[in-house]
Amino acid sequence: LLVTSFCKAAKMAAAVAESIAPRYSHMLAPLELRCGLTLANRVIMGSMHTGLEEAHNGSLHKMAAFYEARAKGGCGLIVTGGIAPSREGWVSPFAAKLTTQSEVEPHREVTAAVHQYDSKILMQILHSGRYGYHPLNVAPSPIKAPIGWFTPRALSSADVSRTIDDYARSATLAKDAGYDGVEIMGSEGYLINQFIASRTNKRTDEWGGSFENRSRFATEIVKRTRAAVGDDFAIMFRLSMLDLVEGGSSWEETVMLAKALEDEGVDIINTGIGWHEARIPTIATSVPRGAFSWVTRKLKEEGVLLHTPLCTTNRINLPETAESILRQGDADLISMARPFLADPEIVNKAADGREEEINVCIGCNQACLDHTFKMMTASCLVNPLSGYETELKLEPVAPENKIKVAVVGGGCAGLAASCAAAERGHDVTLFEASQEIGGQFNFAKVVPGKEEFHETIKYFNSRLVLSGVDLKLNTTVTAEELIAGGYDRVVVATGVTPRVPNIPGIDHSKVGY
Repeated sequence: LLVTSFCKAAKMAAAVAESIAPRYSHMLAPLELRCGLTLANRVIMGSMHTGLEEAHNGSLHKMAAFYEARAKGGCGLIVTGGIAPSREGWVSPFAAKLTTQSEVEPHREVTAAVHQYDSKILMQILHSGRYGYHPLNVAPSPIKAPIGWFTPRALSSADVSRTIDDYARSATLAKDAGYDGVEIMGSEGYLINQFIASRTNKRTDEWGGSFENRSRFATEIVKRTRAAVGDDFAIMFRLSMLDLVEGGSSWEETVMLAKALEDEGVDIINTGIGWHEARIPTIATSVPRGAFSWVTRKLKEEGVLLHTPLCTTNRINLPETAESILRQGDADLISMARPFLADPEIVNKAADGREEEINVCIGCNQACLDHTFKMMTASCLVNPLSGYETELKLEPVAPENKIKVAVVGGGCAGLAASCAAAERGHDVTLFEASQEIGGQFNFAKVVPGKEEFHETIKYFNSRLVLSGVDLKLNTTVTAEELIAGGYDRVVVATGVTPRVPNIPGIDHSKVGY
């Protein structure tokens, strides 16, 4: 009987898997790169600085745990936050760098953690150039960035060659550390981009002037890096396809550089959109989903790349969006960075047909980008566990430690507290006075440009059911009722009563608050 039941369950699971697979057949398809590396699927966790890249007491344990969770969650290829190839390339003083053999060992913990799963990992080599928030920063020309603090020192011709060697050396050390490859950051207005664009390159030597000269820095980095690491190590180049600033690259120049990069041996070309000083939104929630995949498709349609897959990026936060982009041929790979902050398991959940369980990135930038600018650990507004995997461990409680918990208030704080407590094994009742959960998110979600906030409420509706929380809507509960209910703990998450400002006209029928 047990064998029969098991066989039936296995057949049902197989049938479900078969029905799901076509839904994401492009996204979940493997891909073999020129270097011989095979990716399990077409999803890349794009690079972002998390604040975990800097070793703490000589250890990258937190960074290892962070990326391990994403590898376990099904990501095919992970790219680390930017690691400088020299002190001049620091993003800020004492930021992460990989320049000496002594700095290799902590990275081995990161790569070993990821390689426990069917996932690969690249280390991003990022030289900040004039974007560096320190007095050692350098650039092709001494032009201060509008978002910078210091005027950079112009690199001499000898300095340029030394800097190129810095990239190659850093890549060699990354290979020794167990990385499957490197991503060379050539977009977003960092050093390589500064050489490519006439906006920031006013040189008159062999590294400036014509586009051939201005792009030589990029191609020479790839050439020397490939020579240093061999043919069995992946090189991805992040190419700025839209600078979105005056004096940036023309489309014709972008196409020429893409072809030159392929000729020098890159395995993937990743799409970069906009310099950091650009005034055009590129990742905010007001940017439509997949808004920039057209530019990756445009490069594909040029027909100049014969064997280099293209990756598209920016505001791709759902599996169906990723699948649609791949299916219609806009790109060969999808990069999602912040969505992996919101939900490390986004790929596995899609593969298993559990889309309603995905905690969707809402593009708010409040705990990721804002934290980075404040020199804080990047996290996520809708997933505060992100970045704190070694500290915030919500582990199951022993049956004898199970307690009865009441949570008053069904806003985001109350929802998170309820689900977390229930998932640990406690008996949880959530009281919400209104007819729906979400609290003030229900106001935010109707603001034009903030439609993504609907996704968080949908996610919690699903999570409440899965975690077994007893939800009581349209219920105002008193202290006496809570005492009578025999609750061991009460979480008060009722928020605040907004102050009504004394503004003429606020009592008008068209004003809501």
